[in-house]
Amino acid sequence: MKKPDLDQMWETFIKIPVEGDTIHLDDVYNTIRTKISPLIVSLRGDGILNWYCFLMHNRHSGVPTSEDDDNPYFHIRLEFTRDVDPSNVLPNYCVMTRKIHRKKVESITGINKSLLKNEEIEEAWRMIGEQSEWLLELFNIHKEGADIPPKQIGQFLHFYANMTCIAVR
Repeated sequence: MKKPDLDQMWETFIKIPVEGDTIHLDDVYNTIRTKISPLIVSLRGDGILNWYCFLMHNRHSGVPTSEDDDNPYFHIRLEFTRDVDPSNVLPNYCVMTRKIHRKKVESITGINKSLLKNEEIEEAWRMIGEQSEWLLELFNIHKEGADIPPKQIGQFLHFYANMTCIAVR
């Protein structure tokens, strides 16, 4: 994956279903498999996606929604290969889509860019994009429609963390 152009980044959000105050991992995994993955495949197939990443956020951590919306969302950042109107290429389940101002992506919480070669935050965004791509691939190696137990995903993440001798909780 290439480094993103910070001046060409967009963001969109996909709501994650919840029951009351409970997030079910099946719903999270299903959203990744049935919405995020097909979205990325489609945009790449059309030759209009240069870079992407996705993280889970809510209104307290970056989702531009109303004060009464406590839902979690997948926060998807995209860099298109050319000027496109996102409303023409994103499905209707992508909401609150907007262009990102460079100032909002020139830093990443918890990442000290002065430690990076050339001190380029774009390298950190590239790595987060590669992590997103790795996660999509993790889901894509499983049988279509199969229920994937959280322990299965956890074991793959264990191997990821094992390489660094850091326990992730």
